[in-house]
Amino acid sequence: MNRSTVVKLIALLLALVVPAGCLGACSAGSGAAAVFNNGGEADEAEADLEGYAVILDTEPETADFQRTTTSYTVPRNVFDRLVTQQDDGKGNIEIVPSLAESWEVSKDGRTYAFHLREGIQFSNGNYLTASDVKYTFTRLLTYPDTVSHEIAAVIEGAEALEKGEATDFKGIKVLGDLDFTITLEKPFQAFLASLASPAASILDEDTVRKAGDSFGTDPEVTVGTGPFIMQEWEHGNGMLLKANKECWSGAPGVEGLDLRFMEEQEEIRSLFESGGLDIVDLNNVGYYAEYYIHGDIYQKRLYRFPRVAIVYIALNESKKPLGDVRVRKALQLALDRQVIFDAVYCGRGELENGIYPHGLYGFDPDLPKIPYDPDTAKSLLSEAGYADGFDLEISVKDSSTQEEKTMMELAATMWKKIGVNAKVNVINTEDFMKRRTTGDLTCFTAMWTADYNDPDNFIYTFFGNEENTTFRSLCYKDEDIMKRVRGARMILDPEKRIKEYQDLQKIIVQDDAAWIPMFSRLRFYVTSERLKGVKPQWGGVIDDVYRYIYFDDKDK
Repeated sequence: MNRSTVVKLIALLLALVVPAGCLGACSAGSGAAAVFNNGGEADEAEADLEGYAVILDTEPETADFQRTTTSYTVPRNVFDRLVTQQDDGKGNIEIVPSLAESWEVSKDGRTYAFHLREGIQFSNGNYLTASDVKYTFTRLLTYPDTVSHEIAAVIEGAEALEKGEATDFKGIKVLGDLDFTITLEKPFQAFLASLASPAASILDEDTVRKAGDSFGTDPEVTVGTGPFIMQEWEHGNGMLLKANKECWSGAPGVEGLDLRFMEEQEEIRSLFESGGLDIVDLNNVGYYAEYYIHGDIYQKRLYRFPRVAIVYIALNESKKPLGDVRVRKALQLALDRQVIFDAVYCGRGELENGIYPHGLYGFDPDLPKIPYDPDTAKSLLSEAGYADGFDLEISVKDSSTQEEKTMMELAATMWKKIGVNAKVNVINTEDFMKRRTTGDLTCFTAMWTADYNDPDNFIYTFFGNEENTTFRSLCYKDEDIMKRVRGARMILDPEKRIKEYQDLQKIIVQDDAAWIPMFSRLRFYVTSERLKGVKPQWGGVIDDVYRYIYFDDKDK
């Protein structure tokens, strides 16, 4: 960090009374360790769960993966998908078999013939069949609370099924216990990749039909084919997943997972220091993370993974004066994003300039950088008729991290320098989500993490149609561009498809200033001394590889 950046950073931090930590800890010396030396007592209940890895996690709203877009520990460990994604060791992400051992694709790119592995059982003993697959995708469209219908919406007959005009899913044909075909309405090159997303996990039809709304809340009926079995869920406290010793892909390396739902950062730190936690996502400990990142004793059990995700600031074009591209561009140019990144996250990661983050298939390294240019920002506001500025409401959830709140406070301070009277309002999370999904929030920050390795997962989610862009409170207006986004899905030539996605990215973000890209972050985890087997994953998460973790023999 150069001297001028540090000076600006200090001034902003003093003005906002940013929680102490990042500025000092980025170059923390031995004195920092004393702050984190309070210790703590391990939970005596650990003895009852010998062989279970104790992991800090976020409590899901539901374990029904078709009803959530945020909580994926359960689907990644209790369930499996037809295919999965893995790094080939050379930096390339491959789509490889999982429940489906093979498949063929028709020349026109519309029909996929899948062949399931023989003898796969759900944890309750039921055998996996092609009928379960058809039921899974049918439920994605017909269950009242589904939030992931887009995975199945590309299949022929989806619209009729979703509207209740048909009772059978025309595009899915069961040919036998292990064989089936899926025919798409139109070619969609990212279809296989989308099948690797957690929301495409496969259900046991018989159990889920009988369970009704209990599926996802009652461990006894929340059954899958994965390496762990949902054992117990104590709301507000934790969840137990026990090892599925009969799992088709092999038994996991630990007896189970003891997932702890904790929010108090000091409590988390104390429990980890006393040996009561085996894996901690440092995103959950705020500025305490600096101690582990810089402490010499943790380096051998500290893991750094680039997270394939983008932090952005949304600008709602349906709210005046954000419908004027000059105003949106002014807000883009008025932010010194590097200063914000350094202040809040010590700059660990990459500034982003579009929709697709570093590490995603289709990322464009040649995309022009969005500069920090407050003078041009002021000129644009004046040209748009807002020389005296305007009022801007920034919304932040009451459940947001302190870092998110600080980031938006910094943004508000920078916008005020060009005359925009920006105020941060902390609102109830339920109200926040209701307003966001109905297109009513004016400005807010969020992060989107890749569900599968394709630019479609980003650009279509936010700009694919009016419904999607309203759901994200962007309310993008250019129907011609959204039509091109939908059309890009059908381009069969990989190079032409990626070129179109990159061209669209530039138009949407840099020409239309439809949102403000901020940065992608490194994700840090720290583990206990006894835990081994943590493997990096392409998306920057590790909860989908808990099957590989194990304890050192000397610590068993």
